[in-house]
Amino acid sequence: MPDPRRRLVIAITGATGAVYGVRLLQHLAATGGVETHLIISDAANLTLHQEVGMQRRDVEALADVVHKNRDVGAAIASGSFQSDGMIVAPCSMKTLAAVALGLSDNLIARAADVVLKERRRLVLMVRETPFNLAHLRNMTAVTEMGGIIFPPLPSFYQRPQSIEEMVDFTVARVLDLFGVEHALAPRWAGMKPPADA
Repeated sequence: MPDPRRRLVIAITGATGAVYGVRLLQHLAATGGVETHLIISDAANLTLHQEVGMQRRDVEALADVVHKNRDVGAAIASGSFQSDGMIVAPCSMKTLAAVALGLSDNLIARAADVVLKERRRLVLMVRETPFNLAHLRNMTAVTEMGGIIFPPLPSFYQRPQSIEEMVDFTVARVLDLFGVEHALAPRWAGMKPPADA
């Protein structure tokens, strides 16, 4: 019998914001309804240690299947691999450029290319500021191909009390794009008028 769970490819690149990829994996592992396929770039390995104090093996333990970024022959490199899509969290400008130009020189870029060509959902949580013209043009190119550019920007209308709440709100919005149930952040219930209105 085939596994009835849904599948998502999760990639973590070397941009700042490794916590987004970790938090996605933690939530998906806890819910158990999605089979996760993880790729961690070499640069991400450094960022994970610097920003969240985790080793590669600790992050890999959160995923169902782990792929090496150099393994361009992995199952997820083929359009015949069935998945609901891919999230790159965070997405470096190098990875964005590779996706925009169709440079499948590593598994992250190839898996993203496969998701686009198969018309599945690709979400790139791009991390850089300010953007230069190359960044903007690459984001436009990916959007024109059907990808979703999702900078992990904080929301303040929910009045977050911690960095964790800010991260979870963004992760919740990404999971919404794939229809994955969660209780990571409250839903918007409409604006309350000020007392003197």
